[in-house]
Amino acid sequence: MERVVERVAVTGAEAVANAMRQIEPDVVAAYPITPQTPIVEYFARFVADGVVRTEMIPVESEHSAMSAVVGAAAAGARAMTATSANGLALMHEIVYIAASYRLPIVMPVVNRALSGPINIHCDHSDAMAERDSGWIQLFAETNQEAYDFTILAVRLAEHPDVRLPVMVNLDGFILSHGVEPVEFYPDDLVKKFVGELKPMYPLLDTEHPVTWGPLDLYDYYFEHKRQQIEAMENVKKVFPEIAREFEETFGRRYWFVEPYKLDDAEHVMVALGSTNSTIKYVIDELREEGHKVGALKIWMFRPFPKEQLQELLNGRKSVIVLDRAVSFGAEAPLYEAVKSSLYEVAARPSLGSYVYGLGGRDIKPEHIRKAFEDAINGNLIADEQRYLGLRE
Repeated sequence: MERVVERVAVTGAEAVANAMRQIEPDVVAAYPITPQTPIVEYFARFVADGVVRTEMIPVESEHSAMSAVVGAAAAGARAMTATSANGLALMHEIVYIAASYRLPIVMPVVNRALSGPINIHCDHSDAMAERDSGWIQLFAETNQEAYDFTILAVRLAEHPDVRLPVMVNLDGFILSHGVEPVEFYPDDLVKKFVGELKPMYPLLDTEHPVTWGPLDLYDYYFEHKRQQIEAMENVKKVFPEIAREFEETFGRRYWFVEPYKLDDAEHVMVALGSTNSTIKYVIDELREEGHKVGALKIWMFRPFPKEQLQELLNGRKSVIVLDRAVSFGAEAPLYEAVKSSLYEVAARPSLGSYVYGLGGRDIKPEHIRKAFEDAINGNLIADEQRYLGLRE
């Protein structure tokens, strides 16, 4: 099968919708919420035009959207939906149920601030609110990554050693409505890569009846949680295998993290999502000025790639962590995870926590440069949370 890509300029929403078209799930449940709405609008057009045979279910809320895909997936269908912010929060109860039932649902999440005050722009508070729900969480820097991760996530979710739902996170408006070149792979190649769903214990297999969702008190609940933990641990073994196959098929390599100019870097910035593009721009400038700086982009936030961080950050002079979310009364979510990961490395770097971009506030090169300058000047305090772009 020949790999001929089509390079087109599209928004992140259109890129994700096209990945969904190529995957052609059996069921998509849709409820619009800004800035996710264009994804289901594009996909609804594919359904209306007969491009895909997907059963599309318009529902009256995000709680119902997740309930519908849980029911469809339990019945043995490949099921997807998409959401943002308060929509994801409204799904919260069922998000946990999807993970607990080990249903391989894939859901693009167009990241947006959670109310209140009401705000429709990008930050990561929606995804962070679900970080312990049992979903695998991928974060895209570009529209290409959002497209690729939507395809890759199907294989990861449906692997028999994993069987967990996956959130594909892309920054609201910055990616979802921003236009970038994206290489679309041939439809037949994508369909071959994702393959046919092999349902496990489907409700519609009436010759082998099963029960989904029974009461599970102190007799077995603990053991079921332990199985979920084991499944999440298995992601660390399974993901590299699928990523390697993805690279062989489509020519693009993914891993848990992406190092940028890290080989000799003394000062390293760690972040999620689209801000990594600005970080790379600043690193290029600082490198020209003779500073040994680099970046470590986190592609997979859950399960958290602790081992990879320990390997790549041990012995650095300093590590700066940028969070587009806060944890009230505690350290910012990504910083907390990075700090915990580095607790036992042999040569622990100095650490700095910077919160930025809440509610869509711009993150500018001068902000990132300021954080790097703090690191270069030895001005980091591990227990101090600082802010970039905040009026004080």
